[in-house]
Amino acid sequence: MLKVEDINVYYGTIHAVKNVSFEVSQGEIVTLIGANGAGKSTILKTVSGLLRSKSGKITFLDKSIDSTEAYRLTQQGLSHVPEGRRIFQQLTVEENLEMGGYMRSNEDVRKTIDDVYERFPRIKERRRQIAGTLSGGEQQMLAIGRSLMSRPRLVMMDEPSMGLAPVLVQQIFGIIRELNESGVTILLVEQNARMALSIAHRCYVLETGRVIMSASANELLDNDEVKKAYLGG
Repeated sequence: MLKVEDINVYYGTIHAVKNVSFEVSQGEIVTLIGANGAGKSTILKTVSGLLRSKSGKITFLDKSIDSTEAYRLTQQGLSHVPEGRRIFQQLTVEENLEMGGYMRSNEDVRKTIDDVYERFPRIKERRRQIAGTLSGGEQQMLAIGRSLMSRPRLVMMDEPSMGLAPVLVQQIFGIIRELNESGVTILLVEQNARMALSIAHRCYVLETGRVIMSASANELLDNDEVKKAYLGG
């Protein structure tokens, strides 16, 4: 479904992503783990068209997307839940969802909103509430719900557990698993490596902008080097 080949991304003179390659197949949860500054968020931004790679190739659904604008990628079935949620703070919950479906017909938007509310009953209860007044967990549910408004084939999630209490982290990861079981392919960036590996099929480990290891999630959960570096020993 998604194939990234030897991409190199720079911030000015800083070489942030170095010859990174990975693949995500339909129906998978693939996670990228690594320390802060490893290049994980930069990779997601590059795939979603917010940044451009200086070299390399990105293919989505067998089409090159190296120079495709971000909004066109959304139309093609790629959705991005950014780090920090980035909801529209001054709009209501429902207005945020409507923004997520802005390219679709009113009838389709209404049906999809109903589907999102069925999946997230808590945000349905708050549909008229200003989004900036929601709790952190509710805002994350809204950000995920907004991403689903475009009926994506692949959802990229950047640090969905950031700043959440442990009980909410469990809930968010349960939602990610349920989404995947319903047919949505997931590319996940997550600092909580143990939780990410517990739900993922495969994992790529990044260090200073490079992929240094890749394997099934179960293999990496049992890998002594990964345990020491990312799982607290």
